[in-house]
Amino acid sequence: MTRAVRAVLVLALALAAMSAPVSAPASAAPSLTWTPLTYRQAPADNPLKGFMPYTGSYQTFPHSMEWFYLPLRDLMTGPATFDWTPLERQLNTIARRGHHAAFRVYLDYPAKPTGIPQFLLDQGLTTHSYPDHGNNGLSVSPDYEDPRLVAALDRFIAALGRRYDGDPRIGFVQAGLIGFWGEWHTWPYDGGTRPENWMASEATQAAVLNRFDKAFNRTRLLVRYPSALNKDLRMGYHDDSMAFETLPPTSWHFVQRLIDNGVTEKWRNEPIGGELRPEVQSCVFDAPVSCSQYEDYTESVTLSHASFLLNQAPFEGDGFTGDEWFRAVAGARSLGYELTVTEAALPAAPVRGHATVGVRVANRGLAPFYYDWDVELAAIDAAGRVAKRWTLPWKITGIQPGAVPAQLTAQVSVGGLGKGEYDLAVRVANPLPGGNDLRFANVTQDVQSGLLTLGRLTVA
Repeated sequence: MTRAVRAVLVLALALAAMSAPVSAPASAAPSLTWTPLTYRQAPADNPLKGFMPYTGSYQTFPHSMEWFYLPLRDLMTGPATFDWTPLERQLNTIARRGHHAAFRVYLDYPAKPTGIPQFLLDQGLTTHSYPDHGNNGLSVSPDYEDPRLVAALDRFIAALGRRYDGDPRIGFVQAGLIGFWGEWHTWPYDGGTRPENWMASEATQAAVLNRFDKAFNRTRLLVRYPSALNKDLRMGYHDDSMAFETLPPTSWHFVQRLIDNGVTEKWRNEPIGGELRPEVQSCVFDAPVSCSQYEDYTESVTLSHASFLLNQAPFEGDGFTGDEWFRAVAGARSLGYELTVTEAALPAAPVRGHATVGVRVANRGLAPFYYDWDVELAAIDAAGRVAKRWTLPWKITGIQPGAVPAQLTAQVSVGGLGKGEYDLAVRVANPLPGGNDLRFANVTQDVQSGLLTLGRLTVA
């Protein structure tokens, strides 16, 4: 080949390259189209929030949790021996209804037989009889400073954590054990109202709190009163007099205790729960409110950032009816989180190999979602069948109310999907078999059962 011919060929190849279409690098991410999703209220029986009854089968009001107490004597049969049968029975019964359990173990429940393990009574544990709270001497208050009791509580909490920390049947555990009803007070035997002070010392309280903190790393804990002893521990609080003794500035009211102990923001990481005070359960949703003594419900739950409340009234008998029922449902909905996808992002063009998807999630509720549940993506074909599933690395835990929507993106392989169009839908999977998945506050939630439809993906 002569030098002149070679020059002509090089020029021809250069011209051809200049006229050919330029391909994007193989690693370049396809462009995404962000599309708004329409808001709609989330269901009132979303998991781990709302009103809950004492354990039982109820059809009168939407709920996802059930509550119960257990005496320690039913679970602890000796200094280092345990019978978990009563707890298993409760957890299994509740789980079969697709609900999570919340519970507390007690030593002293006024008007019920003692919860103190028999072996401690046989060893000579000192106890105090009392007529208050309708008790009339039936239950007894133990000497919380007895080393045998302190050691027994330590062993019990450790054993409870070993067996049940992370159990998908359990929503929340309240650190009971101490005080009347396990509520961490012995009023009126507090050294002020009455000269006797039966309450556990700060040293004993700290020992119990620290053991709970060490024993549970996954299941969320709550204790009755904010204090310097628990402010830095991984546990939230329960207000058992919600809408009755909640609002400031009274020193013993729940929100004032949060203020005084510097934990008004603890709800961002740890749950707040409790009980709507029994005296107001049946009247606080009247219009106008007919309770003789109460505090504003909306203000109480807003300032406390409560996620769930024991409220038996809507479940009893025929429950609430008419407008009262709807007001109570609104009250239950207002508790805890309400997550909504404000926008979804899908590839604007047909994809091969991989696809990038994204969501922006806002929280319109009062509190975050506290558990790290798996988030799944599904491709649904034209026949409505799930053609492929992916587990995403997304975390919805901790998305805060009022914050800028959290943006979550992920790249997934579309290998194995045939050419065509698919609906992409997301699911936050409840680890409790038969339990409701977390559902978003969006119109396209449950177009496919349990799934939030994000939009259409075309595979080339």
